[in-house]
Amino acid sequence: MIYDAALDELLQKVWDGKRIDSAEALRLYKLPLEELGALADRRRQLKKAEAYDGRGNEIVTYIVDRNVNYTNVCNVYCKFCAFYRTEKDSDAYVISHEEMDQKIEETVALGGTQILMQGGHHPKLTKQWYLDLLAHMRTKFPQVNVHGFSPSEFIAFQEFFNEPVEQIIRDFTKAGLGSIPGGGGEILVDRVRKRIAPLKAMSDEWLGVMDVAHRQGLSSSATMMFGHVETVEERIEHLERVRVQQDKSLTYNSGGAFTAFIAWTFQAENTKLKAPTVGAQEYLRMQALARIYLDNIPNIQSSWVTQGQEIGQIALKFGANDLGSIMIEENVVSQAGTTFCMGVVDMQRLIRDLGYEPHQRDNWYRLVN
Repeated sequence: MIYDAALDELLQKVWDGKRIDSAEALRLYKLPLEELGALADRRRQLKKAEAYDGRGNEIVTYIVDRNVNYTNVCNVYCKFCAFYRTEKDSDAYVISHEEMDQKIEETVALGGTQILMQGGHHPKLTKQWYLDLLAHMRTKFPQVNVHGFSPSEFIAFQEFFNEPVEQIIRDFTKAGLGSIPGGGGEILVDRVRKRIAPLKAMSDEWLGVMDVAHRQGLSSSATMMFGHVETVEERIEHLERVRVQQDKSLTYNSGGAFTAFIAWTFQAENTKLKAPTVGAQEYLRMQALARIYLDNIPNIQSSWVTQGQEIGQIALKFGANDLGSIMIEENVVSQAGTTFCMGVVDMQRLIRDLGYEPHQRDNWYRLVN
């Protein structure tokens, strides 16, 4: 075997916790999976060493929340989505306050602390409808965080309400919004977005909403849905754009900005997007690369919902430090044929089996127990 000094130097750079560039990321991507995983695990250890009073390396977290889709009516018709309906479809719906109450009550009874609330881009719901729903939830369940509305939804709201995003987010926060999920990120490269969801927010718009939210003191997550029409280079470009935004956001929101990054693979069943999907090895490879590249994002969440329990557990050795949610309810990827389920006991067992301590957390990664 010929000695490669440049590669050896790069591996040492990663091991030491230093920042890499996109060309270096592409070279790391081509490493044997086990080697890349070991580097990601090292970066996980470095990132979590100071967390939780010095016990970050011993702890793996999870959250008890519920994914509530307040409507399935959507006018952007994403090719990768099997969930959306038009207003004329017989199974189109908009949630009522009573239905929301029931879902939250069930979540709280299970020890839940959060509602992850997203929906389709419904062109006929008014701003007041959203404000009333948020105020109702905050009044009746003040202990529950509303982690709601993706950047793509806010871009749609801007058009529907004829108001700037800054004002909409400010009013939603005043009504009860606590944080923003990273849904709709897909791949933050416009070539890809124009192919899979041409009517949806483009890359600058998605990042712009996050910038506004971070400026107003809200935290959010960042996501990537990959394994369809994008190239590896475009996946890395996505990571670069997220990292650049995080650097920027941390200058005015040191306590929040992107709290976590979650990647998952395209689920093809019942969708209109015809693209070859990728498997577990590619998922682990990209998660490991994300942990190394996103040196300014504290948490990487395993996507067991799309990968299943076993791969979700293995992901904890490929850079992840969080198992995400028990997913009391999930309606989007399940429509695309993925129906993995897991409860708190399962989560705790998977974490303990790897020698870590399981702890429930809230949206801001503060330990609940």
